Amino acid sequence: MKKLLTLILLLGSFCRVSAQISAATTAMFAKRDTVAEKAKADSIKKAMDNAAPLAYADFSWLNGNNRQSSKLLDNAYFTGDFTFDVNYTQSNNHPNDNLVTGSTALARNGEVDLSMIAIGGDFHYDHIRGRVMLQYGTRATTVPRNDYSAYRGEYDLPTAYRYISEGYAGYHFDAMHGINVDMGIFMSYIGLMSYNNFENWSYQPSYTSDNTPWFFNGIRVQMFPSVKTKLEFWFINGWQSYGMFNKMPGLGFAFVNQPNQRTKIISNNYFGTDVAGAPDVKRYHTDNSIEYLYLDRANKTGPGIKRMAFSATADFGFQSGTAPGNVVYSAFGANASNFLSAMVYNRMWFGDQAKWGWTIGGGVMSNPSHYLSVVPPGLATDSFIAGSTPGAKMAGWDASTTLDYSPNQFMTLRLEFVHRFMNIPYFDGPNGVTTGPGGNGYQTNPQTSFNTNSYIPNPPTIVNASGQTVANPNFVPYDLVNSDSRVIVALIARF
Repeated sequence: MKKLLTLILLLGSFCRVSAQISAATTAMFAKRDTVAEKAKADSIKKAMDNAAPLAYADFSWLNGNNRQSSKLLDNAYFTGDFTFDVNYTQSNNHPNDNLVTGSTALARNGEVDLSMIAIGGDFHYDHIRGRVMLQYGTRATTVPRNDYSAYRGEYDLPTAYRYISEGYAGYHFDAMHGINVDMGIFMSYIGLMSYNNFENWSYQPSYTSDNTPWFFNGIRVQMFPSVKTKLEFWFINGWQSYGMFNKMPGLGFAFVNQPNQRTKIISNNYFGTDVAGAPDVKRYHTDNSIEYLYLDRANKTGPGIKRMAFSATADFGFQSGTAPGNVVYSAFGANASNFLSAMVYNRMWFGDQAKWGWTIGGGVMSNPSHYLSVVPPGLATDSFIAGSTPGAKMAGWDASTTLDYSPNQFMTLRLEFVHRFMNIPYFDGPNGVTTGPGGNGYQTNPQTSFNTNSYIPNPPTIVNASGQTVANPNFVPYDLVNSDSRVIVALIARF
């Protein structure tokens, strides 16, 4: 009995010691796991703190963002940037003057069109920074022609600036996660999409993007409170303008937040006086977007869907005040001068290494008084501007589907179908806007094209022998229609 009692006591002591050892071991490993997790968290935080703002994760999926991870020309002082954008487009209207109206991305129909060659890059030395992007091609004409401010005064600003898409210099301050102060011409990103189509999910932007500014000319201050957030402030000449329409500069700010690698939130806001010769008419505009990556299998190899994401944008703006001649502008009502628009796109990447992409999307727009709409060229210009009065109706919608193939990060081949509709005649019809019905689409007689007196267009008015301006009996109107369906083939290379 005594031996049994001794055995029981020894067994109890062993159990207590085992429990103590187990508890100590558990505590030791728990502490080690806690230390490891803390070290991992500290490592992630340090990496994020050292990351460039808004580049702490893989954001190559974003609409309006460069997907490249490296540049061919990059050193301590200069990072090169070169883009070649060539397209061919065909409209169901088959205009005889081979023009595309109502677009800043397209210019020529039924022809191979060198839309843009962009040459330049970023200079960076110590805290001094600068960017120069020279542009050549049809975009150097289609974009500047919409800026009426350049015709105020002299010195031919459209010619002086048209070949510069970006040109600014500035200084970087080592405060927060960086503060940049720049002066010159810089991109605006109102309307989400990038000026460089290599960065976009589609080629022909929806109305929201195509009718809002691509660039600003002035001063900007960029502040990065964290790697996830950017605040940007603008002091500029005006709404996509080289010069100033009146005396007051345009003022605005942008808020960008990327809370995680799947989400981006953008808000752009503007206030200015952009009706030429009408300083009492004020313009307000707000542009807001969200992008979300809702499926991410980018790390998986082989065929199949790799990523899926969507972008949504909504804009609201208006003009209010009284112009000379007692012309009243108001946000709503009989003299409405506002801009209401929205666009939504969905993008899917698929195939080995996600080399294929498919986008569907579109949008709607209402712009009474036409104050943000791209003005048709040719004979249609004057009458469109004359009809752009407060309350003048204009509303439309567009839809597109786009298939991309990107063999590597430096090239994209794109096939797109887009349909656009407007409730007023707006798109180039079969007889074009250069000569109208009865004409052949040429500005000059092809047989005597070097003769400056061989112009074919018949203006609506002429000066008679007595020096009086009278109606031209031979005038033929331009040909605009309400809808346009087209196929676009594009090759875009960027280095």
